[in-house]
Amino acid sequence: MATTQTESTSATYPTTSGSTVASTVPVGAVYAEGSPLDWGASLVEGAVVLDEEVAPNAPWSTVVEEGHVLTIVDVGGNQSADCLLYNADDPEERYSVPDTLAWQGNAYVRTGTVLRSSEGRPLMTVVANEIDRQDTIGGACGKESNTLRYGHHVLFHHGCRENFLAEAGRRGLGARDIVSNLNWFMNVPVEADGALGIVDGMSAPGRRVAVRAELDVLVMVSNCPQMNNPCNDFNPTPLRMIVVDPARGGGPGPVAGGPRSARAPRTPGDAA
Repeated sequence: MATTQTESTSATYPTTSGSTVASTVPVGAVYAEGSPLDWGASLVEGAVVLDEEVAPNAPWSTVVEEGHVLTIVDVGGNQSADCLLYNADDPEERYSVPDTLAWQGNAYVRTGTVLRSSEGRPLMTVVANEIDRQDTIGGACGKESNTLRYGHHVLFHHGCRENFLAEAGRRGLGARDIVSNLNWFMNVPVEADGALGIVDGMSAPGRRVAVRAELDVLVMVSNCPQMNNPCNDFNPTPLRMIVVDPARGGGPGPVAGGPRSARAPRTPGDAA
């Protein structure tokens, strides 16, 4: 089984008000030596408007403009990318698991799934997907749920909830804005008796999913730091986030040189 070590320092990010917020989750994990990495490219052709790496364990967010397509690359394979969506102009309208599942009449997120808001409106549409199904019922890990599931000895294992809180603070949001989320690349099968489980993933290095914004959408992602179940193959690896504008033409996202690092610790003078 692969093992990782993480840095002991936490990252500091600027907020929209000009102050800073610190994440309790260390970033820049050193994944197992020899781990296969495939940085991939955009699943949709278009002019690249953003191309960033999300370090293992780190949070990330951006606003994807209406009509633009975000490709998420599972660089190391079987790395859960927990995800929340908000109407960028009115964050009170945000991703809704029950609305999404009720409208499509299916528990899984697949190609063609419309990711709906708390108002029932389309936020994003899955336009391409390289694994059989994506999860939106498994929820996000956190230090409280880790303790409940795995014992008090893992209380210090911070998780996606802590990442979401740090990134939400940077965007002027708070704890009340953290709702049930998507889990790109995490395998949560629904058995015939309704039982759920977090099991070995179905993804692989370089596998991708692409979602098109149906309005300006704030996308928030936690590159999951979970080490107590197999959602990250016990070896947290990077993610690549590529946003393209299909209306402007161009080819798939570039591979040479890879994406720029998006989540090194920041100072208030850095761009948001």
